[in-house]
Amino acid sequence: MGNTAKIAVAASAFPLYSFANDKKPTSAMKTRLAMVGTGSRGTFSWGKPVIEAYKDIVEMVALCDINPKRMAASKLLMGTNAKTYHAKDFDLMIKETRPDIVIVTTPDCFHEKYIVRALELGCDVISEKPIAIDAEQCQRIADAENRTGKKVFVGFNVRYMNDSMEMKKILLSGELGKIIAIEYQEHLNTSHGASYFRRWNGKMKYSGSLLLHKASHHFDLVNWLIDSEPVDAQAIGKLAYYGHNNSYRGRNCRTCPFTQKCKFYIDITKNCTSMAMFGNCEDMDGYYVDGCVWDNEIDIYDTSSVLVNYDNGTELTYTMNTFLPFEGQLICFSGENGRLEVRINYQQPWKVEGETEFRLTKDMETTKFWTIQASSGGHGGADERLKDTIFLPDTPDPLGSKAGSRAGIMSSLIGIAARQSIETGQKVKIADLVTFPSTWK
Repeated sequence: MGNTAKIAVAASAFPLYSFANDKKPTSAMKTRLAMVGTGSRGTFSWGKPVIEAYKDIVEMVALCDINPKRMAASKLLMGTNAKTYHAKDFDLMIKETRPDIVIVTTPDCFHEKYIVRALELGCDVISEKPIAIDAEQCQRIADAENRTGKKVFVGFNVRYMNDSMEMKKILLSGELGKIIAIEYQEHLNTSHGASYFRRWNGKMKYSGSLLLHKASHHFDLVNWLIDSEPVDAQAIGKLAYYGHNNSYRGRNCRTCPFTQKCKFYIDITKNCTSMAMFGNCEDMDGYYVDGCVWDNEIDIYDTSSVLVNYDNGTELTYTMNTFLPFEGQLICFSGENGRLEVRINYQQPWKVEGETEFRLTKDMETTKFWTIQASSGGHGGADERLKDTIFLPDTPDPLGSKAGSRAGIMSSLIGIAARQSIETGQKVKIADLVTFPSTWK
């Protein structure tokens, strides 16, 4: 079978039954968690760290996946005794284990199905980004949350990074005045960037493109930083480097006859975790984590540019390239009173003073330069801060970093509008994509 031939099995039809009114135990309990999707993000971002850090207040009661082998490996790596369920038994899992919160970490195209069903069954939801990959999914999530009264939280950990919080504080200070334009460049190298083309992410039907899977983080960051929402988007993009842009290809690295000549060859047999969770589980779903970056079925863009107009008058110019010799970001804010330039250094062949460099220029004679470092912990300490705001409700959130469904939907709609613009060559109005709940006004 192909690299992602069987993954779509996860979109099983759910039987219609609601447990929202069933009586729950009245004794003091920990917050009960269930997770659907036990891949790397589920296991190592929302599984093991949550179980260990919040063991006194949360309990992982259930895991759900289409691949029983991967689920068993994930369960072992998490260190949990949670019950396990096949994807088709999602409703049964809710009925038997009664979770308070369902964590959704499946491939992107299935987020909406599990979000909506979990809400209908009386659970709150934590969803990985993007919350959805098309406008219809966004609509169903908004309607379900409005209808059920339950809540969706989105894992926008970028909001909690040191550099993001520094940018937010500067903009809140008003020092730059009104922000007129933002330039956002995403630089992905041939290690990190290529990883998206090895896996399910490289197929539009699963990820909606990197304008959803990857850029939803960046679009949300801009939305949050300027406290505004998009009006319209237009974009260009193409697959210019990976996929069909090569003369040879294989199925996956371990079976490829071109390992000696391909600079993208990787050997996952040297990684015990990768083999336990993926290599040893391929017979169950046909999914190869070391798939060929030259696969002819790859159809997402590896280079793209997006122009977004905001309701406060700000204009965003966003670019992403996934095949560069260095990795990082350049984010620039041009305001009435000056310009802030932020360079985030991840991997580059030159020396840097700090992980993130800030330069604030007020006029032809006045400029300030400083650097900051990331904190320890997942994604520069952002993962821990994000989880504290969810699992420890009294955690201060002075910058309004906690993100709900509205933030998730608005960031996804930019990517959806951009993809539609690339396909049609037309500017796309956000309001034409979704009918927003009246409560959003």
